Amino acid sequence: MPKVRRQGLPPALLNHLLDRIEERRISADQLGLLADWLANEPEVPNDKWFKRFPGLTVCGEGEWVKTFLRAGQAPDGEEIE
Repeated sequence: MPKVRRQGLPPALLNHLLDRIEERRISADQLGLLADWLANEPEVPNDKWFKRFPGLTVCGEGEWVKTFLRAGQAPDGEEIE
């Protein structure tokens, strides 16, 4: 199982993630929880996956984080702990 990549994101993906942070008003506290989780180098499925945090759901595919959803939005893929 791959680990989530924290570096070397394609510029278009990085810009998309930054847009979602701003557009969905993701708080610094939420980003801190995400950073703590990423620091543990989590392993994720090769296919679509998602990880729930209070007020935020992170969605990815394989090693890439693909988008951020607000609470109440429906994620797609396998839920990971």
